[in-house]
Amino acid sequence: MPVAVRPLPADLADKAKEELFEDPKKLEDSIQHLKEWIAKQPHLKARTEDQWLAAFLRGTKFSLERAKEKLDLYYSLRTLIPEFQSINHRHSKFMEILKLGTLLILPKSKNLTDPRVLIFRVAACPPGQFTMPENMSVIRTLQKIMYMDDDIFTVNGVVNVVDMKDATLSHFTHLTPLMMKKMVVANQDASPTRMKAAHYYHMPPPVETIFNLIKTFLNEKNRNRLHVHGKDFKPLYKYVSKDILPVEYGGNGGTIEEIVDYWVKKIEEYSKWLDEEERYGTDESKRPGKPKTSEDMFGVEGSFRQLQMD
Repeated sequence: MPVAVRPLPADLADKAKEELFEDPKKLEDSIQHLKEWIAKQPHLKARTEDQWLAAFLRGTKFSLERAKEKLDLYYSLRTLIPEFQSINHRHSKFMEILKLGTLLILPKSKNLTDPRVLIFRVAACPPGQFTMPENMSVIRTLQKIMYMDDDIFTVNGVVNVVDMKDATLSHFTHLTPLMMKKMVVANQDASPTRMKAAHYYHMPPPVETIFNLIKTFLNEKNRNRLHVHGKDFKPLYKYVSKDILPVEYGGNGGTIEEIVDYWVKKIEEYSKWLDEEERYGTDESKRPGKPKTSEDMFGVEGSFRQLQMD
């Protein structure tokens, strides 16, 4: 039975073949292999849609072992970091956070082979109004939709633009070292997302302490993809086309409000699919061998000191 994965446009298919070692036969065989493997895992309840599994294969360049590791860890984190699922798409806070435009996933792409671009507008979320886990819950929900919906994202990866204009230390109150490590594990180790670069603008000097600590949790490949800039956004145009950037960033890619509205509609489109999320995860008591625990993965809470910042 053929796999139910969207055919890629020619340019994107060529890039997937060249960079990810993808071809239709390999895609079909690898998806079937993952389905059979999932069925044999007594502790694991995972999505098995072909398009979903294709995202994990692309994110690991079709390494079956790495795809299995990421799938297993991805669902383990529902047990180990339940706070990252603290609000779902039907919670009133979810739409409040989404409509702030703190996270802008730019829906346009100048070329099919360009990475997807995300802009994190740190100061768009008033400090203390929402917790870091609540914001992470929204981000992870949007990521799930992109794994299913966005071939540019799964094939080409993502470029993050972090805009800290008007951000203060109060915006980072909840970002303890333990929280940083959980975020890195969720986004670097358990996600099939391929981060191509991250560009930081308007970083306040005191926040450099946080930035440098986060870097210690990243692997070397991702550390080398971080770039800190000053207060001028013009150099951003070297990395991201003005054609896709919001009007507020000097671009032609629509207003922030229009981009937010795009994602509000996308959440509505996927609402029934997202309703199914509660049924997935792991039962660590049934895991063959040693169960995964928060202590083993993140260390105990007391081993992380709160950041001391003036």
